[in-house]
Amino acid sequence: MDNDAVNSTTSLPLEQVGALLLALDDPARLWPLLLDLMSRHLPCDACALLRHDGRSGEGLLVPLATRGLSPDTLGRRFELGEHPRLRAIAEADGGPLRFPAGCELPDPYDGLIPDLSQRLHVHDCVGAPLNVDGRPWGVLTLDALNEGRFDGWDGAIAAWAQLTADLATAVERRAAQDAAMAADGGTALRILDDPPQGLDFAPVGSSPAMAALLAEVDSVAASDLVVLVLGETGVGKELVARRLHSRSPRAAGPLVHVNCAALPDALVESELFGHVRGAFSGAVADRRGKFELADGGTLFLDEVGELPLAAQAKMLRALQNGEIQRVGSDRHITVDVRVIAATNRDLAAEVREGRFRADVYHRLSVYPLRVPPLRDRGTDILRLAGLFLERNRARLGLRNLRLSAAAERRMLAYPWPGNVRELEHAIGRGAIRARVARPPDGGVLTLTPADLGLEVGEGSAVATTVQRPRLPEPPDLPELPLRDAVEDLERRMILEHLARHDGNWAQAARSLGLDRSNLFRLARRLGLRE
Repeated sequence: MDNDAVNSTTSLPLEQVGALLLALDDPARLWPLLLDLMSRHLPCDACALLRHDGRSGEGLLVPLATRGLSPDTLGRRFELGEHPRLRAIAEADGGPLRFPAGCELPDPYDGLIPDLSQRLHVHDCVGAPLNVDGRPWGVLTLDALNEGRFDGWDGAIAAWAQLTADLATAVERRAAQDAAMAADGGTALRILDDPPQGLDFAPVGSSPAMAALLAEVDSVAASDLVVLVLGETGVGKELVARRLHSRSPRAAGPLVHVNCAALPDALVESELFGHVRGAFSGAVADRRGKFELADGGTLFLDEVGELPLAAQAKMLRALQNGEIQRVGSDRHITVDVRVIAATNRDLAAEVREGRFRADVYHRLSVYPLRVPPLRDRGTDILRLAGLFLERNRARLGLRNLRLSAAAERRMLAYPWPGNVRELEHAIGRGAIRARVARPPDGGVLTLTPADLGLEVGEGSAVATTVQRPRLPEPPDLPELPLRDAVEDLERRMILEHLARHDGNWAQAARSLGLDRSNLFRLARRLGLRE
């Protein structure tokens, strides 16, 4: 595609043509620039470019760029089976498809055009399927608030759709050329067109903090270095581990996930290294451990800071030279495993306190990666919100689920001590509250700050430090015999510490200064566990 082709297709000034061509190597800049130019030359109030998610076939559309739509739109994922208008565009033949004003197919963007005073419906809609080398690639949508706005613009809209397809073809071909160079021993492959992925695959976000993290993840993924993923609870450390595995040469091998905090102390070694028949009571057959199951792939040790010291000592040899020994066996087994570990604890401090082995810590932290907390990710909060809004919209059977302008401001000001997990729960909880409290307006439900239930301190703008939720005042001690009063206090303290740590018994035991097995015995005696 040359300058003359672009210029003749859209009558763009030469400097705008040059800007598009210069951005071909950076789709994250190209697509917003294209939509910005499109909105200046076409009579649309909103436009969006969506791409088929290659991992899900052609049934899922992922927004690459939008203009005139609410920020959370970029985080949404549009299932074609749930959005018949988008499906009709994707399946259209012969160029752009314009929907009549009285079309009964719901518009996926109804209520997503920001306005402080009212919820705005789309009244004129055009969409065009985009193909690259004869294959479906994505769709372009143009929307207007006034009926008949696109009358007489058919030719111009078709030209812009063709330009978009041409640019997508150029981007894809450049990516294929770079991939071929990398396969032939040339320069390292750079992912040129990587659309935002859902939480099932990788962290969503485009903030500088997340862009830097993902670039670092993709760089270290190609190596076999042990990676230690650090970050607060709920930031998405497991998603980083998945991305590390999927971008590594081991992607075709297994990714084995071990939640170290959930392993009973007596079975940790068996779970990690396996056992032979008769090694202990109940070992009726040989069993492979997680290290063997991950042979040829990646082993993800989540909450690695919870491993007991005895298991850490046996894991050292596996980290050093890939040798393991099943419980009850004298034979050494060699495995080819890349280890990724994750923790929300300060392992260096744990080493100083004698709760974690220094040699294991140094083996695990060959390449540390810190995942930024949600409060440091700016408007990524709204993009992530879009993902959860779309999920809850489908679950509640709504035409659309959106945030009010006040709710967006509240979400940006809130410190999110629970990070992405808390955001997901806030939106799910808020959607149910709003659905019970009031009927949807034309099938569109708008969440307010009251629905979300997020409290921000007086005078706070965007919070920069974690603020712990205020705990309720403890009730007066009951009139009980001393033994019963002590048990009552123990019971309330265990429940309080479990609540602080989201039901994590290992973390609650640590904060109470107890061994985990002792806490389990105490909880059973107090009737808190079976």
